[in-house]
Amino acid sequence: MAKVIVVTSGKGGVGKTTTTAALGAALAQAGQSVCVVDFDVGLRNLDLIMGAERRVVYDLINVVQGDAKLTQALIRDKRLDTLSLLPASQTRDKDALTDDGVARVIGELREKFDWVICDSPAGIERGATLAMRHADIAVVVTNPEVSSVRDSDRIIGLLDAKTERAEKGERLEKHLILTRYDPGRAERGEMLKIDDVLEILSIPLLAVVPESEEVLKASNLGSPVTLNAPQSAPARAYADAVRRLKGETVAMIVPSEKRSLLGKLFTRRAA
Repeated sequence: MAKVIVVTSGKGGVGKTTTTAALGAALAQAGQSVCVVDFDVGLRNLDLIMGAERRVVYDLINVVQGDAKLTQALIRDKRLDTLSLLPASQTRDKDALTDDGVARVIGELREKFDWVICDSPAGIERGATLAMRHADIAVVVTNPEVSSVRDSDRIIGLLDAKTERAEKGERLEKHLILTRYDPGRAERGEMLKIDDVLEILSIPLLAVVPESEEVLKASNLGSPVTLNAPQSAPARAYADAVRRLKGETVAMIVPSEKRSLLGKLFTRRAA
């Protein structure tokens, strides 16, 4: 029986889809069977980051409404046999999602995989509440800026009120991933420090993902950063996050890009 994770935030552009793909790939690399599900109906992007945009035939809406079977809509990753994608529709809107249909699809996915990771749309509307509805674990993604943190605080309130677990009086496990973090800028007061974010949100820190061009490179190539650049700082942060999700105790550090002196010299000459 799978654990269901929702990757969520109140604000768009903080790295939810990147995080969903990276966590899914890292779990699959660790031998787990994983399905990543795109709930961002009408604005799907998870298929692009997974490099599967040309392979989409059926989507989440088709399965929810009974127009296609789950097995017809699932796209198996060509690089990792244990990783699959259930894409969102690009032509429908979120009103096409039904409570019963989503519950049925999540139930089927629980039976087929070890992990189901739901990529939530930004905001607090229907798509986001349905994405979090059946979650066992929530990963709240935020940037170290005031507006992003404030919106994440609102999402945490929804997680404590609108999920099945919350309604049953059960605990929903919540974690924070802080993305696009730059220690130097934080020290200069140009962004919030890690401790500031933790004090506001009051949920456990799962990972700190540093600002890095490797994330954009990987997205443009249609590959999760944990596959495309496994030794990069973001990939190492996501790999550690997966180990923590699996119950391992891993020291919390902010990975940095390690470049050799020779590499720096070549970069300067090229500039």
